[in-house]
Amino acid sequence: MRSLSDILEEYEFLEGDERYGLLIELGRSLEPMPEALKTDATLVRGCSAAVWVYPAGTDAAKLHFLADSNAAITKGIVALVIAAVQDRPAAQVAGMDVMAALAPFDLKNQLSSNRTQGVPNMIALVKEHAARLAAG
Repeated sequence: MRSLSDILEEYEFLEGDERYGLLIELGRSLEPMPEALKTDATLVRGCSAAVWVYPAGTDAAKLHFLADSNAAITKGIVALVIAAVQDRPAAQVAGMDVMAALAPFDLKNQLSSNRTQGVPNMIALVKEHAARLAAG
């Protein structure tokens, strides 16, 4: 998965529909999430589209998540969140301001509010998992 800074560098050169295209491309590049993991337990509440996030593994030194959505743009937003935290130490993610990391993408102005309303819930889920692992 590309780093958030690499994605931002490309994103800043694009406009309008090209940005949507990049988000869709990012969503397609997510590591495949097996259908068996798409359950009520992994479903993120508050999203307009179905979003699933699954913490794969319990290694506090290197968090790894599988995620998916049934909507292309939403899946791209999911990919941005995952890019911000993927394979980082749990303690770092637990203390990280993920919304600030995503702020340069200006998602609230680029997308409709119903496309971004579940982002805080997804971030909370990721950070809660990180905090549990970091606490050991």
